[in-house]
Amino acid sequence: MKIGVCTGTFDPVTYGHLDIITRASSLFDHLYICILHNPEKVPLFTVEERMELLREETKELSNVTVDTYSGLAIDYARRKQAVAMVRGLRAVSDFEFEFKLAAMNRNLDPDVETVFMMTSSEYSFISSSAVKEVAEFGGDVSKWVSPRVAEALMKKFKSRERSQ
Repeated sequence: MKIGVCTGTFDPVTYGHLDIITRASSLFDHLYICILHNPEKVPLFTVEERMELLREETKELSNVTVDTYSGLAIDYARRKQAVAMVRGLRAVSDFEFEFKLAAMNRNLDPDVETVFMMTSSEYSFISSSAVKEVAEFGGDVSKWVSPRVAEALMKKFKSRERSQ
């Protein structure tokens, strides 16, 4: 059984993420989508909220499991007996960071490959950070995230306004 792992923050999950996830799910018998705890990032959504959004967005993909992990992505891949880690690339600017990460992971475990996938061109400029910024100021994000995610963003920013 060929198992793949796709890790990220997914704060929030965008159509760009879903493009990579959907395409990667066709390459593996099973694909784990793992929300990693990144101490350098302060996410808008809790891990539980991100897991729920990802589960809803991927429920039609029968070979996909959404999970979370605190630690090195390569350790998670090893635990799941993955043959590859899937990394999405939007533009050339992503490549240097991803190249270094892949080299580090290969050094830590040469049995786990890194598979780079270019996102479809219509999603190449989308980032979760940009989506959050547009949503925070009331902009329309419906071209970049699902209605469910757009609603979650709207609720999150409305609740932040009330608490300030």
